[in-house]
Amino acid sequence: QVQLVESGGGLVQPGGSLRLSCAASRSIFSIDVMSWYRQQPGKQRELVAEITSGGSRNYADSVKGRFTISRDNAKNTVYLQMNSLEPEDTAVYYCNSRIGFSRDWGKGTLVTVSS
Repeated sequence: QVQLVESGGGLVQPGGSLRLSCAASRSIFSIDVMSWYRQQPGKQRELVAEITSGGSRNYADSVKGRFTISRDNAKNTVYLQMNSLEPEDTAVYYCNSRIGFSRDWGKGTLVTVSS
């Protein structure tokens, strides 16, 4: 089991940037996939971005070109750099780890994009 703690959320104006962090309780070097999901009000949780242990990345179409996922194995941390934020990006953002069929979730961090 992996404990995940997200941080970095907050209130930002449209067009602004935020960087989310996900700190893991153990080494992430061998974790198959680290991901960021989000849940917008009244909607289901959706995948935003994911990065494999080999460094391959995948993004939701809605965030391509604006968000970047990265991982620092030495710090056991995964990041989500979010640029050109839009009101539609307002959501609770969750970190997720996947090892085989096992998944763990953080408690989430709220991002609000509003003027």
